[in-house]
Amino acid sequence: DVKDAFLELAIGCASVICCRSSPKQKALVTRLVKTKTGSTTLAIGDGANDVGMLQEADIGVGISGVEGMQAVMSSDIAIAQFRFLERLLLVHGHWCYRRISSMICYFFYKNIVFGFTLFFYEIYASFTGQAVYNDWFLSFYNVFFTSLPVIALGVFDQDVSSRLCLKFPLLYQEGIQNVLFSWLRIVAWAFNGVLSAMVIFFFCIRATQHQAFHKGGEVVGLEILGTTMYTCVVWVVNCQMTLSISYFTYIQHLFIWGSIILWYIFLMAYGAMAPSISTTAYKVFIESCAPAGMYWLLTLLVLISSLLPYFIYSAIQVRFFPSYHQMIQWIRSDGQSDDPEYCHMVRQRSLRPTTVGYTARLEAKSRSSRKGGEDHQ
Repeated sequence: DVKDAFLELAIGCASVICCRSSPKQKALVTRLVKTKTGSTTLAIGDGANDVGMLQEADIGVGISGVEGMQAVMSSDIAIAQFRFLERLLLVHGHWCYRRISSMICYFFYKNIVFGFTLFFYEIYASFTGQAVYNDWFLSFYNVFFTSLPVIALGVFDQDVSSRLCLKFPLLYQEGIQNVLFSWLRIVAWAFNGVLSAMVIFFFCIRATQHQAFHKGGEVVGLEILGTTMYTCVVWVVNCQMTLSISYFTYIQHLFIWGSIILWYIFLMAYGAMAPSISTTAYKVFIESCAPAGMYWLLTLLVLISSLLPYFIYSAIQVRFFPSYHQMIQWIRSDGQSDDPEYCHMVRQRSLRPTTVGYTARLEAKSRSSRKGGEDHQ
């Protein structure tokens, strides 16, 4: 088949130029590459003859120019000049890939922590169907107490500055190779969630099972156990976010610590309502949890114990098995981003030798200079 032969020849080349192609041929070439190779395709165009190609590609980038707005209206992303494509891919592409992958993994994590504490309690209660948390606690978990920090992660986080993204364009390969959203990473976050849920549940159960919680000697009831466990969950999942974020802003601080404070405000306000409304949460914080030192001490102990495995793993991984973006973070923190020898060493330890953007221009200049030297000889 001619198409298969053309595709085999094309994918063996560094770049292919198709001259004097009709709009339909542009779309068919894009479809051929997308369907046969299974790769994610990007098309860029500035005129009406590029509309079919833009719509056929996975990502269409339209350039607003003298040829009208047809390409822009049919594209996913619009830019003003072709030179902005480098920043669109290398900076915003890398940032968006990291943000979305981290946000999804964190969504898995925080819901696994919450869900497995419920599951462990059902095992503990012989599957009686009794929920350890109040009904409104269950409803507001993903609405108020853990939703805003993950939104901030998906919008504002930056592992590397835009200047370093352009200086080290090989960072873009992390998205191509799916380094940050592999099945191994997803399973690792899920395992971290199960481990945190086990620490929260068993610490809370064992610490309050036979201990007097009040000055009068009363032991813990279901309402106090559920409130204590829920407090630990809110603290752990929000503080886990602080260990995952690379770029802090005032908004992220406001969302993370504000979500924790909001939990205590809600607990006091909801507990102050009539028992027919607040049910098991009636004055549970004001009269039971807040005056008890065990409540605050247990929250602190559970928080440290839950985050310690992730902290140890991250420290070992960054120190001995750093990924490419982590090596660049070390360059930035050590102030060696302008050291050419050190930067060259980091580039040599990159994921693969494919070059794009800034690195491609440097390699093209070096090749032309070598060729010029050979011609003179």
